[in-house]
Amino acid sequence: MFVHHKSKADRVVDAILYTVLILFSLAALFPIYYVFVMSVTPIDVVLKNGGFVIFPEKMTWEGYKAIFESPVIPQSLKVSVFVTVVGTALNVIVTTLLAYPLSKKQLPGRNFFLFIVVFTMLFSGGIIPQYLVVRATGLLNTVWALIIPGLVSAFNLLIMKTFFENLPEEIEDAAKVDGCGELQTLFRIVLPLSKPIMATMALFYGIQHWNAYFQGIMYITDKTLYPMQVVLRNMLQAQSVSQELLTQNPTMLQQLPPETLQMAAVVVTILPVIVIYPFVQKYFVKGFLLGSIKE
Repeated sequence: MFVHHKSKADRVVDAILYTVLILFSLAALFPIYYVFVMSVTPIDVVLKNGGFVIFPEKMTWEGYKAIFESPVIPQSLKVSVFVTVVGTALNVIVTTLLAYPLSKKQLPGRNFFLFIVVFTMLFSGGIIPQYLVVRATGLLNTVWALIIPGLVSAFNLLIMKTFFENLPEEIEDAAKVDGCGELQTLFRIVLPLSKPIMATMALFYGIQHWNAYFQGIMYITDKTLYPMQVVLRNMLQAQSVSQELLTQNPTMLQQLPPETLQMAAVVVTILPVIVIYPFVQKYFVKGFLLGSIKE
């Protein structure tokens, strides 16, 4: 059995590459680690170390306890979870139903519809017309204002269309010979073969919904309908929400400064994405590549 032995130069190059990758990984992970440390470090330890702590001497979970006992953060989490789950499901369904027919070259008016899709990527009506449309449809101050206006992404639509175009036509032809219609072919044949691109679209849309705050600022004035990102933004900018969190337990005001609550809220916000991403990473990479390259 032939065994390839790397030369000294190859080993040096590998060592340099691994060192660079490790440094980049540390640079990306350290801010997350630091935010978590600050969220569980008592204020006296923070002040004793000049406001910068890497390895805390002791830990406290009072910040997270205060957050989940408050009426603000749990409600905003419910809104964000609803918008992310329902919005992502609707996004994937509608994008699929649009991308599949557009992947068929025999579709009448296909070039015109593709031109309309690409046109929206180059030119936008602007914020004010979009707000007027949302107001005219009665979506203001509803969770649907965070879902319906961005129901389809032209970029994601084109990626999914390209993926469908790369599927073997013989499979669909065989399904039609067996008596399947277009919808039956889509749901019974095409979609089971499209798990990578479906997972990719779900990840794209899900992260977009979870991180969205601009729509919440534009369309929502009812504080009970604020998504998590809007609440977090208010906490980081004005600290008003931090004080509101402590109104139910004023004694925490001296024990938990606003910075501790801010860091705890940041951890709660980013934790779902960190937990879910490793499970969909394999589909993400495969689906993105297959949907972006046309044979």
